[in-house]
Order: sequence, then C-alpha cells, then structure tokens
Amino acid sequence: MRQRKALLVASALGVVIALQTPAGAKPLATPVSENGQLKVCGKQLCNQQGQPIQLRGMSTHGTQWYAKCVTDGSMDALAGDWRADVLRVSTYVQEGGYQTDPQRFTSLAQKFVDGAHKRGMYAVIDWHMLDPGDPNFNFERAKTFFTAMAKKYKDNPGVLYEIANEPSATSWSRIKSYAEKIIPIIRAQDPDAVVLVGTRAWSSLGVSEGADEKDVVNSPVNASNIMYTFHFYAASHKTEYLDALNRASDKLPIFVTEFGTQDYAGEGANDFAQSQRYIDLMKRKKISWTNWNYSDDNRSGAVFKTGTCNGTNWTGTGVLKEAGVWIRERVRSDS
Repeated sequence: MRQRKALLVASALGVVIALQTPAGAKPLATPVSENGQLKVCGKQLCNQQGQPIQLRGMSTHGTQWYAKCVTDGSMDALAGDWRADVLRVSTYVQEGGYQTDPQRFTSLAQKFVDGAHKRGMYAVIDWHMLDPGDPNFNFERAKTFFTAMAKKYKDNPGVLYEIANEPSATSWSRIKSYAEKIIPIIRAQDPDAVVLVGTRAWSSLGVSEGADEKDVVNSPVNASNIMYTFHFYAASHKTEYLDALNRASDKLPIFVTEFGTQDYAGEGANDFAQSQRYIDLMKRKKISWTNWNYSDDNRSGAVFKTGTCNGTNWTGTGVLKEAGVWIRERVRSDS
C-alpha cells in the first residue's frame, strides 16, 4: 500500500510540477515528493526513508468563517513565498461548522487538502472540536467525517489525521477511549497515514488543568503510527509548558499542531522571546509544527492584515501583521 501511494502521488505531483516548470528544466522538489509517506519511528516523525524530519507550516482558521483566506493565490504564497511544508485544514465541528452541514464542510476540507497536495505540501486534516470538550460527544460525526476523508486519501501519502483538536474538562481515559475507537475507522480505509491524538486540557498534555504528560506516558493509546499533540500560546504559556514539551518529547512522539506568539486566545501583544525558546526546542528535537492562523482575523494571531483576504496580494511582508512577518521567517528559515 505504501509503495502504491508513493507511485500515485509521484505521478500526480509530476503532472503539477511539469505544468509549472519550463521545458528542459529540472523539476522542483516539494515536501511530499522529497519525503513521501510519513511514519512514526520511535519518538520522531520520519520520511519514507526512515529519516527524522520536521514539518513547518500554518493552520487555517475555521473554514465556516475564513474560507476566503484559503485561495489559489494564498496557497501559492504559502508553498512558494513562505516555503511551508504543511497546511493544517481546520474543520470546526460546532460554532456554525460541520454539524450544520456535514456534506458542505467535508467538501470544503477536501478542496483545501487537494490545494495543499497540488502544491506538494502535506495536509493535516484537523477535526476541530472545542466545546463540548469530551471528543466522545461528537463520535458519530467524527466517524462519518473521517470515513469520508480516509476513503478519499487512502492512496495519497500527503495526509495526517488530527482526530481531536483540544479536548478539555475530560479525563485522559475518555480521550484515549475515543482515540481507540476512531483510529480503527481511519485505518480501515487508510492503514498507512500518521494519526495525531489530542491531549488533555486543550492539548497541553494536561498542564492547563494541573496535570502533566505522565497520564499519556503511563497509559498510551493502543495503536501504532500515532503522535500526540501539544498546543501553546507563548505569551500565556511560559516555562511550565515549555518544560512539559521538552520532557514529553523525550518519551512520546509529539506534533505541535497549533501555537501562537500571543496569549491563549490568540490576542494581545506578541512574546517573541518566549516563542523563540519554543522554536529552538522544536528545531533541536525535530518537532513538527503549524502556527495559528493563516487568516486576516482582527486578532493579533492572524498573520494577515485585516482585509487582505478580500484582495489578491498574498506575498511578501507588506500584507502581514507583526506576528505574520515573524512566523513567515521561521517557516522559511527555521532560525
């Protein structure tokens, strides 16, 4: 299956790249064409050759609000100008999202995943549950959504499945139970893709509710080829959170699927010094990350200046807020 996926995606990317590359020129490498089917090896995310890698990129905002920010132009900018490896496609469940029109939001997610793949980027398929915080509340919806997504992408190595964005006010045992029910549903269609499991207390490994990573370390999900998610907002989440990420990544495969340089609401002043401490740790330990968020929301955590998504200019720093300028440089250079 893995070899078939690699051949299919190489063929598809070859068509895209051939259309974009002048005759006689060497095709441009992309994250997917270089790394192929990803897998978890030990505590690392690895490429098809078994080499540890770090993916860096951006997360969309909720597609019920900011689909207008995910266009051909903005995805061209993310892949070309930002040189991102990955786009996290966030499908909110409540708040006017998936539960209001499952077919529409499944199609929208697929459109954006396809857009990432067309440009050679990986896509994280994010089931963005927030409230209620127990992922079991949305189990039947998740089952329908992930069955549809895994059927579509079963032969494509460019996807990762994030099965529960930010569980909260619920125990690790409840989150683990949900994961052990939903992962086999994905695996029935797509046996090879990496699955990302949300952790307790808004994916803080429990820190935001007075716990830590020991729950997961002592009682891991009974599944292979999985990683656990960690989210942080640097202006709110200081040394205690950074230390938890450092400790946990020594024992568990971790993917930071969401973070910001502001407070936990994605608002307020940027703490770039604390953010850089996280960036340095993630670079050193090859922890993959996606930043929140690739939109023009009025909050300081949205990278584009308000009104940008109504226009056609996406490249360079002139369209970016302060956080956008800073994070674009980290996506491009990881410095």
